[in-house]
Amino acid sequence: MIVRLPREAWETALGRLQLEVTRHNYDTWLKDTVGLDHSGDVFTIGVPSAFVAECLEKRMTPIIHKTLKAILQREIVIAYTVSQADGVARGDNALSLRAQTAAEPVRDRARPLGNGLNNRYTFDSFVVGKSNRFAHAAAVAVAENPGHSYNPLVLHSGGGLGKTHLLHAIAHHVKAKGLQYLYVSAEQFTNDFVSALREGRVEEFRAKYRNIDVLLIDDIQFIAGKEHSRETFFHTFNDLHLASKQIVISSDALPRSLPLLEDRFLSRLEGGLRAEILPPDLETRMAILTKKAQQMQVAVPQDVVDFIAHKVPRNIREIEGAFNRLLAMSQLTNQPLTLDLASQAIADLPTMAKRPATANPQEIVETVAAYFGLTSDDLRAKTRKKNIAHARQVAAYLLREDTSRSLAEIGQLLGERGHSTVLRAHDKIAYELNLDAELRKQLGEVRDSLDRRRSHSA
Repeated sequence: MIVRLPREAWETALGRLQLEVTRHNYDTWLKDTVGLDHSGDVFTIGVPSAFVAECLEKRMTPIIHKTLKAILQREIVIAYTVSQADGVARGDNALSLRAQTAAEPVRDRARPLGNGLNNRYTFDSFVVGKSNRFAHAAAVAVAENPGHSYNPLVLHSGGGLGKTHLLHAIAHHVKAKGLQYLYVSAEQFTNDFVSALREGRVEEFRAKYRNIDVLLIDDIQFIAGKEHSRETFFHTFNDLHLASKQIVISSDALPRSLPLLEDRFLSRLEGGLRAEILPPDLETRMAILTKKAQQMQVAVPQDVVDFIAHKVPRNIREIEGAFNRLLAMSQLTNQPLTLDLASQAIADLPTMAKRPATANPQEIVETVAAYFGLTSDDLRAKTRKKNIAHARQVAAYLLREDTSRSLAEIGQLLGERGHSTVLRAHDKIAYELNLDAELRKQLGEVRDSLDRRRSHSA
């Protein structure tokens, strides 16, 4: 069938793509795109620059084609067109690149400092909750008084929890104050450095990164194992810091846990302020959904908001992706926003793929206890010994993920603990899974033990 709403179809595609590609790739290449037209077999996507068009055509057309084909349920050809922010094509300056068609190289024009900011990522649009209140306050303080309040500021968390939003918000704020800033990913920093070396523009590179008031580097872990980039960043850091210029860095883990970062670098990072962002609690997830609905001027029933907030607990990007998909499905199929439609919208999202909810809760408790050399009574005891508390948190996570039991019921299974305690335990493990390979190994081995136990009893 022919879809007459390309914007909504593309929003649906973005909701899926942001769960399937890395955060860096999504933010760099996809976040500022828009569905412009769907005529015949051609689906046209508006992009902000010829450079983005070329990179999408070379790097991401296969996954974009696959995603849109599944949504539209027909074979299509992808075209990219340079467009204004409002999605109106730039006429004669438009660049159209067909999928799977050779194109001449497109050179990126020189871009000003601070390029690539998302206009939606401001302090006003940031939803503050228990999990991010300290990080938000630190970011505001830095934006108000850069170079003096907390320098450097290091924001760390798992993926999709708001680090990039806060970096963009700081950049918007200092830009309004008339300050010179530069926001880049650590990968872009590395690419700029390599290009400068190759093309003999090292002095130009140094001037770009040092003649500014605020430097914001996203995903610093990217340069942890790259010796030359790390050395260059260290000297850039020192020069800016000595000149009382503000440095803000984001990382997916504590700086000290990053591999191959030298002590002298770590001491610089840890000499400022570290602020951690944890997974949003239920109240914050509901507030995020409510605010997004208000921004999009869509009336969403409260039971639908509650449903998504409960079912998509891991991070903000997943919450927004599920919400975008729900709205697009409603518009494309002309259906009201109901719980049934919300259930359909999230049913086949990659991150919602769970093990069958038929798992026996008592078996989970017993298997977790045995894996950690404990008993079920140990997990239900009131003790806070570190090894028992960790095992209890793992059990809470698995009971929440792999069964249909409520938080209250899980709390009863683990020694009459409150639902908020269970939720905190679940969210703690969900967050640490992003960072801790050993924890991922433990969970895999516990689930393997459960599978063997079930197969023997079958």
